[in-house]
Amino acid sequence: MKAILVAAAVALAGGWSVAQAQDPLKGKCLGCHDMEKKKVGPSFKDAAAKNKGNKDAAGALVAKMKDGKGHPKVAGSDAELKAAVDAALAAK
Repeated sequence: MKAILVAAAVALAGGWSVAQAQDPLKGKCLGCHDMEKKKVGPSFKDAAAKNKGNKDAAGALVAKMKDGKGHPKVAGSDAELKAAVDAALAAK
């Protein structure tokens, strides 16, 4: 419960809605990605499988999103992007 409240506070401070704090993949991510099938980008399940066991994957993906190299540039705080990447990499 505490984690949800912290995520909500961080998200609201960044201009995100409570719904996005509870599910950081809502919003821009789902325009190009799907949980189970490839759209413009890979599915979250495929990305999670590809990066399974790679403890540095989340940091590398956040960097790509911020820099616009290998992924379209995404505006957001490090905490917001990390929450979205962590949620995507947790897909099963």
